[in-house]
Amino acid sequence: MKQTLLDLMRMSRICRMVLATCLGSFILVIFYFQSMFQPVMRRNPFAAEGCCRKGSRNALQELYNPTQAEFSAAAVLHQARRDQVADTCRAYSASSRKRRVLTPSDLKHLVVDEEHELIYCYVPKVACTNWKRVMMVLSGRGKYSDPMEIPSNEAHVPSNLKTLNQYSIPDINHRLKSYLKFLFVREPFERLVSAYRNKFTLRYNTSFHKRYGTKIVRRYRKNATTEALQSGADVKFQEFADYLVDPSTQREAPLNEHWQTVYSLCHPCHIHYDLVGKYETLEEDANYVLKLATVDDSLRFPTYAKSTRTTDQMAAMFFNNISSQQQSQLYQLYKQDFLMFNYSFPSYLKLQ
Repeated sequence: MKQTLLDLMRMSRICRMVLATCLGSFILVIFYFQSMFQPVMRRNPFAAEGCCRKGSRNALQELYNPTQAEFSAAAVLHQARRDQVADTCRAYSASSRKRRVLTPSDLKHLVVDEEHELIYCYVPKVACTNWKRVMMVLSGRGKYSDPMEIPSNEAHVPSNLKTLNQYSIPDINHRLKSYLKFLFVREPFERLVSAYRNKFTLRYNTSFHKRYGTKIVRRYRKNATTEALQSGADVKFQEFADYLVDPSTQREAPLNEHWQTVYSLCHPCHIHYDLVGKYETLEEDANYVLKLATVDDSLRFPTYAKSTRTTDQMAAMFFNNISSQQQSQLYQLYKQDFLMFNYSFPSYLKLQ
């Protein structure tokens, strides 16, 4: 009889734990499900209650209710960008039967700065190394002062930054409601070509050559040499395109973050981003974020080497070397990013 009672008590504890876990996940699901359909894009988050640090205005307040004249014009621009995202999400939701809800594991790209109440979704190949450096300075409590003193490899060490998926469900929801959430985007095909050039044409990226290059050569190159099959160091852009549009690629695993869509990395139809910065106006938009967060003027966003960046002309050159069918398939793959972030249909595409 005692053993039976002990077994029942054990089962009761297990049931309570399972119930608590399910309830937490359900709360997160409900939060995102509601955010998809509520008209949040023009909301004023401070009409009824405050959410900022005591005695000061936080970045979210300054964005929606600017106190400085220089912020007013920028506020109009960023409202238009938010509207563009919202309109695209509504159109996609109306035409799709899929109902995607997020779990904490979907939030691993969202970097949190508690001190300045910021959440940044990093997108590889959109100045994310420098943004991670800046976030390390902002959240480092004096450990760092100059972003460019931080080695690039250290900026990508996961333990150096805290991401939203590391929080509890209630804390996730609180930060999503109260912190300024921002991301930076780039013309999709420029970003794609930049990723290809960086990961497949530079000799030092042997890890990408081994992990992806060998697979691509094996699948899409006829009469490949033994050396090419073993090293994967000379992947052609046409072969890379074949890999991306092959249905089996995404059935095997999600695309690598360097060429995954922004839509899939940052979930802008589920998470209301307060500010969408663009690579084309990187310094202006980045420093606007820092001003909103009332960061000291001594911290400026690092400038980047314009001479080495992938341009529209360079993207056109690579796309001219692939078939019109591949061009069409790649456009369909990245169409959501083109529409959501208001990038024009590339003039160099020759679709069937």
